[in-house]
Amino acid sequence: MREAETDADDRIEPPTFDPADILFVDDDHFTTENVAVITGAGSGIGRATALACAANGLTVAATDVDGEGLTDTQEKAAEHDLSGTVVTVEADLADDDELEGIVETAADHGTVRYLANVAGLQHIDPIEEFPMEQYDLMHDVMLRAPLYLSKLVVPHIRATDDGVGVVGNMASVHGHYVTGDKVGYNVSKFGLRGLTQSIAAEGDGSLRSFSVSTGYVKTPLVTNQIPDTAEQRGISVDEVIENVMLGQSRTKEMMTPGEVANLFVFGFSKHAKHLNGGDLRFDGGMTLTYE
Repeated sequence: MREAETDADDRIEPPTFDPADILFVDDDHFTTENVAVITGAGSGIGRATALACAANGLTVAATDVDGEGLTDTQEKAAEHDLSGTVVTVEADLADDDELEGIVETAADHGTVRYLANVAGLQHIDPIEEFPMEQYDLMHDVMLRAPLYLSKLVVPHIRATDDGVGVVGNMASVHGHYVTGDKVGYNVSKFGLRGLTQSIAAEGDGSLRSFSVSTGYVKTPLVTNQIPDTAEQRGISVDEVIENVMLGQSRTKEMMTPGEVANLFVFGFSKHAKHLNGGDLRFDGGMTLTYE
């Protein structure tokens, strides 16, 4: 393989989990008695968030429709001997009974204080061709499930002795501005920011919410699309990364799942007590600068 091809492969290979990359936070609530529910935990940002929360001492109820992915997440937690615990709940976020089962299982393992709505999916088509069954699935997984899980988790938070708990939602730069052919994704991400602010409006300051908005992150969902995009456009992998994905960004590399996970750790912690309804926009300048 030529050196240029090797370099391109390195740029699109999702990184492996490394505890050295984790943000460790001193917080009295980060103990195994307290539980964080993490969706999409079978891979990518969800997996990294589950491992980062477990590394910070929390019990994590890691959920995904991908059972094998969850097993891998749990095995990585054991491999690195994290101070917290990862329990897995295979579930379909489009099924209300299974959403209820996620929170019931989480409550069996401790006090549910944290929820990270990370799970997502993508479909690309113009509006006039966008399949409504795909839109419905995206809505159910990326917007309805976060609302219902929040509805189920909030009473657990309110029932604690101090009412401290946080809901974090994985939004996107596409919850601030949009590109064409992604209407299902765009609508869901804008909706997540509305959910975030609604939780803040009904919280009392100890029950908080926040969203995280990033550009392209080096996850399998993103990187698996790059070679096909290069072939479709007749350009190189590097050109896809530099021009299509990072063309408007001032930081010329994709974020890693671990870097995003650290934002959830910070947002859940006492150090973020004034982050309530707000959005952690880590987009490399993508939405705020132009040439």
